[in-house]
This record gives sequence, C-alpha cells and structure tokens, in this order.
Amino acid sequence: MSPAQQLRVLVVEDSKRVTERLRELLDEIPSVETVEAVESELEAVSLVSRAMPDVIILDLHLREGTGFGVLRSIYTARPRPIVVVLTNFALPQYRTQAEALGVEYFLDKSREYDRLPEILSDIATARLQHS
Repeated sequence: MSPAQQLRVLVVEDSKRVTERLRELLDEIPSVETVEAVESELEAVSLVSRAMPDVIILDLHLREGTGFGVLRSIYTARPRPIVVVLTNFALPQYRTQAEALGVEYFLDKSREYDRLPEILSDIATARLQHS
C-alpha cells in the first residue's frame, strides 16, 4: 500500500504505557500509519490542523485539557477526522456527549481495545473504495 493510501492516525493519550501498546498495535496494521502521539488537548488541536490525520484515537481524560475539548475544537473542521474514543470512563453520559460532538466510535479501554484493528481496517477499506 502506498503512503498516500495509508490511513493516517493520531493518538491522543496521556498514558505512556497505553500509547506504547497503541503504537505496537497500529504498526501491525498494514493500512495504518501513526502520525503522532500526543498527551494534551492543546497538542492534539494544533496537530490536527497541521497534520490532517484521517483518524484520531482519543482518550477523554488527558494530562492537560480533555478529549471533549479536542472534540469541540474539531467539530466543524473540514475535512474532519474520524474519531475513535478509547476511554476507561465509558459512562453513558460521556457516550451521549461524545456522540453529540460527532464521535463515530466510543470504546471502553478495558473491554473493547481489541476492536481497534478491525475498526481501523474497515475505515481504511471504506476510504479506498471511495477514492
């Protein structure tokens, strides 16, 4: 797969251990390129406008700021990346708020982490079919 066809993914996660696991996971998916991994709302918002990732894997609780702040900042961005929330706080009210801000996928870190490869592969396949 050429670099232009790869799905560009930004990881927004404040846990270094989880970030390492995500990088390892993403490296195993041939259609995915990790753009960057950042820990704060400000870094994420800045990078989205510069790097224009196709997908953001977003934690809701960050070292500085929140995932909700990131979502509000990119809500009207065009093109807007697909957002996969990956959180330990998979509360119904958080899901509702995230979906209202345009989140396509909302995953519980402890129970649904293993769904990421399939989700990203599906997004990559759909992107290729529409290009």
